[in-house]
Amino acid sequence: MHYYMHTVEHSYTSLPEPLQCTGSLDSRELRFSRAMVFAVDEINNSSDLLPGVTLGYQVHDSCSSVPMAVKVAFQLANGLDPMFDTGEQCSESATVTAIVGESGSTPTISMLRIIGPFGIPQVSHFSTCACLSDKKQYPTFFRTIPSDQFQAAALAHLIRHFGWTWIGAVRSDSDYGNNGMAAFLKAAQEEGICVEYSEAFYRTNPLSRVQRVADVIRSSTARVVVAFAATGDMRILLRELDRLPSPPRQWIGSETWVTDPDMLRFAMCAGAIGFGIQRSVIPGLRDFLLDLSPQKVSNSPLLTEFWEGAFGCQLGIYVSMYLCIYYEGLGVLIILYGCSVSLSLSLIPLLHLYLPLSPSLFPSLLLSRPLSLPCPFNPQVLERLRRVNFSRNGYQVSFDANGDPVPTYELVNWQIGESGKMEFVTVGRYDASLPPDQMFDMEKEITWVKNSTQVPVSVCSESCPPGTRKAVQKGMPVCCYDCIQCAEGEISNNTDSSDCLICPEEYWPNAERDLCILKPVEFLSFHEVLGIILTACSVGGACLAIATATVFYRHRTSAIVRANNSELSFLLLFSLTLCFLCSLTFIGRPSEWSCMLRHTAFGITFVLCISCVLGKTIVVLMAFRATLPASNVMKWFGPSQQRLTVVSFTFVQALICTLWLVLSPPFPIKNLTTYKEKVLLECDLGSVGAFWAVLGYIGLLSLLCFVLAFLARKLPDNFNEAKFITFSMLIFCAVWITFIPAYVSSPGKFTVAVEIFAIITSSFGLFFLLFVPKCFIILFRPEKNTKKHLMEKTSNDKRY
Repeated sequence: MHYYMHTVEHSYTSLPEPLQCTGSLDSRELRFSRAMVFAVDEINNSSDLLPGVTLGYQVHDSCSSVPMAVKVAFQLANGLDPMFDTGEQCSESATVTAIVGESGSTPTISMLRIIGPFGIPQVSHFSTCACLSDKKQYPTFFRTIPSDQFQAAALAHLIRHFGWTWIGAVRSDSDYGNNGMAAFLKAAQEEGICVEYSEAFYRTNPLSRVQRVADVIRSSTARVVVAFAATGDMRILLRELDRLPSPPRQWIGSETWVTDPDMLRFAMCAGAIGFGIQRSVIPGLRDFLLDLSPQKVSNSPLLTEFWEGAFGCQLGIYVSMYLCIYYEGLGVLIILYGCSVSLSLSLIPLLHLYLPLSPSLFPSLLLSRPLSLPCPFNPQVLERLRRVNFSRNGYQVSFDANGDPVPTYELVNWQIGESGKMEFVTVGRYDASLPPDQMFDMEKEITWVKNSTQVPVSVCSESCPPGTRKAVQKGMPVCCYDCIQCAEGEISNNTDSSDCLICPEEYWPNAERDLCILKPVEFLSFHEVLGIILTACSVGGACLAIATATVFYRHRTSAIVRANNSELSFLLLFSLTLCFLCSLTFIGRPSEWSCMLRHTAFGITFVLCISCVLGKTIVVLMAFRATLPASNVMKWFGPSQQRLTVVSFTFVQALICTLWLVLSPPFPIKNLTTYKEKVLLECDLGSVGAFWAVLGYIGLLSLLCFVLAFLARKLPDNFNEAKFITFSMLIFCAVWITFIPAYVSSPGKFTVAVEIFAIITSSFGLFFLLFVPKCFIILFRPEKNTKKHLMEKTSNDKRY
């Protein structure tokens, strides 16, 4: 015959000397003990479970305290009275083979340290401390309830699911509370949850300690409070909070107190949620709990205390009364004979219960039985337990590597029912055996604090919208932060971004800085105002040059055309036309061909133009020398020499441009550095030295032309072209000298516009000073277009 011990508790505030329990009986613990008695009866009455073996039991009151639990353990270690309550007489001596209990983790640990060395297994139905999973310290401990390690992870997952990142935490200052809260805080940190405060207290602490914890809760900014506390501790804290008005708080409870019906009286916790062990309908348990007669009650001091407390009387005189009992939503009318006081009750707490008693208690009892003392504990029990996997009463039973049941929790919500009373409502489930994305399953709508259907908000800082990033406030947890707008060139496209992302090179943030968009591309276009104006000036200048050439051609036999070297004049007008038109290559989207053409065409046409002007200047000087006695200088600078001069000067520029294009030609690029917010399409020079060589050669010819023209400015002639060449070269040089700093300092498309402006301006300067006066005489003063008029000044000079 094998015997089991079970512990039941009183609630208490202190233990007198000698050790004995005071206070009221904990009806929940009584329900647990009655369920254990039912399990023993089921085993004894079954021919399949343990044939030939009868189980007995003895129920001890641990008074919910370590000292009483230790007392029970010492009594067991020192040997017990062989007379156990089995419901029948035992014909042989008995030995205790296991202990069922304790409900609290701390008393359980205390008992294990005493009875563990004797190899007596202890099976707990409610000790959830994760520390008890350590088989090196507690090899003889087993339980039918999941470890708090799983509940802590489930609570952290639940809090993160509802978006609460700023919470408060209170716990029992015991193994259950401290270890459970430590596991929860670790899981919460992994979920990105911050804790404003974490307070510990115990039911035996001075009232001032409990008041301090209550004041912390009242003054905190966290609207969600996680309480990992035993029922007795939580009852004391809620009484203190109920004493003074407190801001509404959303309570998240551990299964110990959040599934205790006795706690439903605290209306301030309406809307509380927490995880409870999955309930199971055990066949026969209901009838067993209802089957209480005064005779059975009187045989048990614990049942007697409950009976008298429920009816408010003493057993002894039998008076019939009617009792309406509600169990699992079904009303049952039975007749009991009780005390001599006539009472009418509509509800007995024993039967209206939330009984999170796993059916895995049964196989635990079967698999953990060792041989009778003093035989040692069988270490193969744990290995056998790991292989357990079956389903009973719709409940899946299995154990992990530590011998702990695989957790399946119900999400319990405190809701006010239609009757106006608080009740437990299962609103969801959590199964740790499923994949992470399937563990949590919501089934019903949750009623929150203040009977609201809106999920409460509990954050230290409001969410940072896209376009901003979180900057942690100095000295505060990571959940307390300021929202800082992303810097230039960066975006954040998610809420609560910790960092901003840098946009790719060709992208730039939009105004909200939550999206990278393509940077606008900028180049001097034919369609914009500046491009249209420059195009019009370029085409207009070319048209004027062509019109002038037409006028000169029609009056090619006139004195003024013949006197100004008509061949060089026509070549100069042709080069000016090209100078005007070459500016068009600078307008439009840069391409490989346009980049190579624009600077080379500009360099060659301008050298051709300046060469013609230089030739005309030399002709003027030579012509004056030819008028001197015995001078035949014109034969050395006739038309052939003039053409050769122009070709030679132009060839040098063409050679420079050819080498430029062959060795390091210009090419189109995307300039991403000048402006951060836009892309500049430009032509890279390829070789900066070649570019300045082209400009330098043009400048050298211009300077030479200017010097020669300046020397010939006072030659006697009625129409001295050297003066106009001097002024035109002066304008030309002034334009290009001012071009250099403007070109270097102008950004983007304005660099191109400055170069076009310099081309057009210098071209117009040459055109107006060299050809407009001649055209005016040809068209409007034909009387002056004679050889005589042109030679008049020379005659007058001779007279003087």
